[in-house]
Amino acid sequence: MERKAGDGEPVDRAVLALENLTKHFFGVHALEDVSFSIRRGTVHAVVGANGAGKSTLMKILVGVHRPDRGRVLLLGEPFEPIDPGAASAAGVDIVFQEIELANNLTVAENIFLAREPARLGWVSHRGMHNEACALLARVGLEVSPETEVGELGVAEKQLVQIARALHGARHILIMDEPTSALTDHEIERIFAVIRHLRAEGMTILYVSHKLDEVFALADDVSVLRDGRLVRTMRVRDATPDELIRLMVGEAAEVPLAQATRPAPAKPPALSVKGLSRGRAFYDVSFEVHPREIVGLFGIVGAGRTEVARAIFGLDAYDRGSVELLGRPLPPRAPAVSVRAGLGLLPEDRKLQGLLLELSVRWNTSLAALPRLSRWGVVPSREEYELVREEIRRLGIVAANTEMEARNLSGGNQQKVVLGKWLAVQPKVLILDEPVKGIDVGAKAEIHRLIRELADEGLAILLISSELDEIINVCDRVLVLHAGRLTAELSRADMTREGIMRHAVSLANDASV
Repeated sequence: MERKAGDGEPVDRAVLALENLTKHFFGVHALEDVSFSIRRGTVHAVVGANGAGKSTLMKILVGVHRPDRGRVLLLGEPFEPIDPGAASAAGVDIVFQEIELANNLTVAENIFLAREPARLGWVSHRGMHNEACALLARVGLEVSPETEVGELGVAEKQLVQIARALHGARHILIMDEPTSALTDHEIERIFAVIRHLRAEGMTILYVSHKLDEVFALADDVSVLRDGRLVRTMRVRDATPDELIRLMVGEAAEVPLAQATRPAPAKPPALSVKGLSRGRAFYDVSFEVHPREIVGLFGIVGAGRTEVARAIFGLDAYDRGSVELLGRPLPPRAPAVSVRAGLGLLPEDRKLQGLLLELSVRWNTSLAALPRLSRWGVVPSREEYELVREEIRRLGIVAANTEMEARNLSGGNQQKVVLGKWLAVQPKVLILDEPVKGIDVGAKAEIHRLIRELADEGLAILLISSELDEIINVCDRVLVLHAGRLTAELSRADMTREGIMRHAVSLANDASV
């Protein structure tokens, strides 16, 4: 018997259809000829590894980006929103992964922010209150619309976000990793809401890295890889192993430098024990030895960068310890970390790694100034010698040392950030996405430098969202899922499929 959606229409009728969607950024394809349809009254999951194109697809559907080619049909008609407001007005709204609410406003004010119901030019507070009550009832949140959002817990805030999206989502509700910051109990609460909305006839596009959620909730699933659609299928016809294979593809599994890497030295240079911070990460323990490159891999939101920032001293942690060369590092003390021999190349080089308006010289010598200074004065000759040595060592291509960092290529900017930390003569380097946003040639050069630095005796923790980078560069890999270490794999055990199984936390659960 044909199942019906809430409005009595057949569930198999497509409410949204994507036809050959293509989007490029600076010559790199984020989406390429993506086509699939979403059946009315179903939960349709979209999965894929980091960089598969999921975020770009969602942003096209809510009007943040316009496709270069292809089109979207909503109820059979062309759908071309110019911004999120236009998408919402047409019946498509989104719940983002991060909580995006104003804590000092009430629940009702957040739900209707920038789209308050009005009568004769005046905001109708009674109408806003009444409609907010109806939306809160749909998501099962029993709070007063007049409650300030700052008084709510994380799960309750997420339910407010869903209620806000429902105000506009007459046809499609998009949910982008809605459970990433929730406990298991809170996740079940969100699941119950999603199932209730589907029973009402709502169509939900559900983006998640957690395959257990896909099998628990979704009717259909589309797999993206490298910006292309690999397959759309019924979830009942899929298995976790099959989805993982579709996500990671058939790339070579053999590390490039397997025979040339020396054995790591002992004792460990970096020792992390039981590090925990709220919902970000829990009980993280590992060691990194001199002459060793240890990868830290996880799907976006796994807690990789949060762990790195806590180790370096930028963020506090609740419990645990960090030792460098056998000596404890105090929390929230990055200056002490630098003096002890720890460097951190941040994920965003332009915002966190460089002073773009300043010269190559200033950026390269900045972290080493305390070591170079004599009674508060930095000898020019020593500074220039240090900078020239790092330019030579790293092969930085710049017109001269006074060239502004903003005028360098992406690869050379990354080398300058790396040079800044090498100038302080570190013992341990944390590299967070060291080849993000640079071209293929520059990537190969950075990877060569990383191997050389490890060969010279540095201990390196390499954080990456790229499986190929982890497999080709690292001696071991630590896999994070939802803030917990789920695996530690040696070079011999590293495969794309194996790493991904642990990253989506299915390594010990074949029967989701």
